[in-house]
Amino acid sequence: MARAQQGGMNRFYAILAVVAVAGIGLLVYQVGVKGQAASAPVEVPGLDDQANLIQMAQGMVLGNPDAPITIWEFGDFQCPSCRIWFQQVKNLVEVNFIQNGKAKFVYYDWPIIQAHPNAFLAARASRCAAEQDIYWEYHRSLFDNQGVWSNLASPIGQFTSFAEALGADGGDFESCLNSEKYADVITAEMRLGQELGVGGTPTILVSAGGGKAVRPGSLDYAGIAAVIEELSPES
Repeated sequence: MARAQQGGMNRFYAILAVVAVAGIGLLVYQVGVKGQAASAPVEVPGLDDQANLIQMAQGMVLGNPDAPITIWEFGDFQCPSCRIWFQQVKNLVEVNFIQNGKAKFVYYDWPIIQAHPNAFLAARASRCAAEQDIYWEYHRSLFDNQGVWSNLASPIGQFTSFAEALGADGGDFESCLNSEKYADVITAEMRLGQELGVGGTPTILVSAGGGKAVRPGSLDYAGIAAVIEELSPES
């Protein structure tokens, strides 16, 4: 996985403060066809404006939103390394830091569509699941069943089956997926990641506020926990 530059991490809070910064990268856009499931970034007017970018890039929050520590992940549901991190590290982080209110977790979609052609659609599927209040359950299902859907020519039916297994209305879910809904949000998240220097997935950032985010030296549990403990207000 490529390393993000420290300057990119420090710009994170500059963006959150709606301070203009230069050097925004360009995404390759594909204009979706009306009535079809958007499976790649779409044109989103106004993303050059930092306020619009922040408003559009809506990360999904797990845990107490007022927790003193924030852990960000820029991830890709079709990325094997993201699945391993989710199964071996994220679950431990959740039990030891998120459930007790010490930290919150914010997930941003950063599908690498050149290598993972179903990743953008998977990201949209997760947002369709959120409409039926099963986002985190569906998030887990996508990673746990990555081998089932990754190589399908059209995973829409499989994505719908995952949602139905979690109690969702399959018709509503499939209708959401067979559209451009949330394609603008995922596109904005990809743009935000580029602005922060994200170069691969998973990219993890940890912060206690104060103007910068820290990228752990390693992505194993010990590396993440060490940064959280170091930034914790009571440490």
